[in-house]
Amino acid sequence: MADSDHSMSLACVTRRMALAGWVVGATGWTFGRKASAHTAESTGATSDPAMELWRDWNAAYDQAMWRCDRLQELEAALAERVDALWTVVSIPGGEETIVCSKMALDRIIGERTDMAAIRAKAEAELDARQAHFEVVATEIGYFEGLRAEQAGFARVAALLEALSGTPAVSLSGVVGKLDAVLRNGADWEDRSAFPWPQIRSAREDLMRIGRQLTPHAFFPGG
Repeated sequence: MADSDHSMSLACVTRRMALAGWVVGATGWTFGRKASAHTAESTGATSDPAMELWRDWNAAYDQAMWRCDRLQELEAALAERVDALWTVVSIPGGEETIVCSKMALDRIIGERTDMAAIRAKAEAELDARQAHFEVVATEIGYFEGLRAEQAGFARVAALLEALSGTPAVSLSGVVGKLDAVLRNGADWEDRSAFPWPQIRSAREDLMRIGRQLTPHAFFPGG
């Protein structure tokens, strides 16, 4: 039997290696030396383009999360007013089957001419339920909220990409990069699983060192 500690899938290993590479590249540090031309003594956040981008990312992320919470409220309101979007089809000689789309009807009924009336009834019910869903969703602003959430997270992703390609010139900027990748990933995954505790530990180490060097400097996540 394979050792469970070494039985991770290739996709899992590849994802973690890619994430580790993002952290190293994004923060501007390599093992043994700093990748950028700036020295380690540059600990202040003044005129650090990475910090400016982190502030933009932080504001966009907070807004996107608010939009996400708002969309969940709209989904709950929608569920209270709209019945399920499926219907039930009784197949002669068989059991009742839940059908969620006309494509599913095609798979179940196929070319059977003896079920033409059943198909017509099911299609009418699906159309009516879908129409009711769209009316209610439009009325409460669900579609608008959905578009806002999608736009919000698209901006978060774009700013995170820009942040990853911007060299930090201060410890605050490096901490900001780690803070962004940590919150962007750990908020959607198991916070106790690799690599989130390791990234969190590195961020805290840098904040501790930074506060010793520049006690009044601002550090993201601190």
